Amino acid sequence: MPLHLTKVAYGAQSLDELRGWFATRGTEARLTTRYLPKRHEEIVPTADAEGGSLFWIFKHQLVMRSPILRFEEAEGGRTNIVISTQLIALHPRPKRAHQGWRYLADEDAPIDLGTGEDAGEVMPGNLAADLARLGLV
Repeated sequence: MPLHLTKVAYGAQSLDELRGWFATRGTEARLTTRYLPKRHEEIVPTADAEGGSLFWIFKHQLVMRSPILRFEEAEGGRTNIVISTQLIALHPRPKRAHQGWRYLADEDAPIDLGTGEDAGEVMPGNLAADLARLGLV
């Protein structure tokens, strides 16, 4: 089971804006971070196993994911997280915002939306958290 990362879609005003950003990037995008994740070997795909994904937080919910392809060195001793620009929609799940990236275990990750499914509008974060706490979502 792969390990995943979460990151806030900082600056995105809508999911369409996030999709538009990825649409202009080709097949890969690079996110520069200060440090290589200590558990990076659990994230990258191998010949035997699927790799992890970068799960995007928007309005305090995990809403989409981008498969992580690899990690590579960047300028100044930094690291690039190389992700696919394919955005995979999810059944939204509440997630508090944070700075940088955080690990997400595979068993805690929301499931992908099926073909033809629509998650609808993103629910306000506080409402989604309250419903999740009550076991309703």
